Amino acid sequence: MERRERRKERFDSRFGMIMAMAGSAVGLGNLWRFPFLAAQNGGGAFIFVYLVLLLTICIPVLMTEITLGRKCRSNVTRVYDNLGAPRWRWAGFITLLTPIVIMAFYTVVGGWSVKYLIQACSFSFSTPDADYAGAFGGFISSTWEPLIYTLIFLLVTALANFGGVKNGIEKFSKPMMTILSITIILVAIRSLTLPGASEGTKYLLIPDFSKIDGKVLLTALGQAFMSLSIGIGILLTYGSYVKTKEDIAMTSISTGLIDTLFAIIAGLAIIPAVYAIAYMNGTEPAINAGPGLVFITLPGVFASMPGGGIIAILFFLALLLAAVTSAISMLEVIVAYFIEEWKQSRNGAVITSMIVIIVLGCICSLSQGMLSGISIAGNNIFDFFDVISSDVLITVGSLIMVLFAGWRIRKDDFLDELSGHGTSRTPAWIYKYVYFMVRWIAPLVIIVIMLSNIIL
Repeated sequence: MERRERRKERFDSRFGMIMAMAGSAVGLGNLWRFPFLAAQNGGGAFIFVYLVLLLTICIPVLMTEITLGRKCRSNVTRVYDNLGAPRWRWAGFITLLTPIVIMAFYTVVGGWSVKYLIQACSFSFSTPDADYAGAFGGFISSTWEPLIYTLIFLLVTALANFGGVKNGIEKFSKPMMTILSITIILVAIRSLTLPGASEGTKYLLIPDFSKIDGKVLLTALGQAFMSLSIGIGILLTYGSYVKTKEDIAMTSISTGLIDTLFAIIAGLAIIPAVYAIAYMNGTEPAINAGPGLVFITLPGVFASMPGGGIIAILFFLALLLAAVTSAISMLEVIVAYFIEEWKQSRNGAVITSMIVIIVLGCICSLSQGMLSGISIAGNNIFDFFDVISSDVLITVGSLIMVLFAGWRIRKDDFLDELSGHGTSRTPAWIYKYVYFMVRWIAPLVIIVIMLSNIIL
């Protein structure tokens, strides 16, 4: 209880809290990963499945993680200690490891977004048939340039964390999420008004239920968990800053819906534009471009559309802002650990965290070039960090969390904390539904995801 009382930092307002949590969720997964996954998995069918899984499974798990964070009021390594299960502490260190591993490669991709925003501002994307694939490959395989942009990205991220929760994270999240909203909506509007864009819109929004299969289900569920930052420690950490009387259910629903809305708008900003350019050029839409869709395909798309130079600036600005808001939240998980366990000042904890991430980020960046000969389980270092975080650490951390919440904590204690000790206006049946999902359904679903990652 002593540690619980020492945790002084809190979100100052409900709006700021929701913006911070939504910012943690809205990241590269929305603007970079969601559009190409939707395109490759049936478009509207994928989005339909995603929405169903979001409302039935993902938001209850989201509520659970925030609830545990608020109840324990500590960094992720002390969660289980403070909840009366010191033998589970090893699980907290798995949760701490997850954002460290993700940040190692995430900051590298964030650096790419800095580079491409600068290029967009100089109107470099002006030739439709330029070798954008070659340019991207040459950039990421070079030694120093990606490292410089990675460092710039991390420094921008750290500025918010230096200010703490109220004067840093919350203060940064409000304007950044506002600007992000405006820019991505403007890009989507321009994309939707291009000749031939309607086919892309139909593909993305009208589900073809015949395309729904096991692969679509698992892909949608895995993307939802990753996009909502479930199992990464962010929600545990941010939950520890939530005031006792805040309505966790409404916060979680708002976060999930905002995150999904951004993902769909990002899809509308990208996929219809790809269809439109294919229509203009008489070619097939490059919807199967995969992860290269943003950095290889889109520069050519922007170069081909009227007003594409301005749209490119807006898009890569949105991409950078989305990357920063998520990186801020992941860095805070690590910072909170150094503050509480190493007794560092906030500034010292931010600097220590940055040193750790810079070292790992440099290794991941160099693995695209001079360290490309190093292979771990058939992947270069960058890809290995990506795979081990998404396929192992996130799912293991999520499974431990829901098993603990559903089977280790007393039901009455869990529901009491979830409902804000009876102060919430959310209907009681929602809390009972959340507990049922977390106790019985979520563990089975996460195990299926883990097995599918191993088998496939």
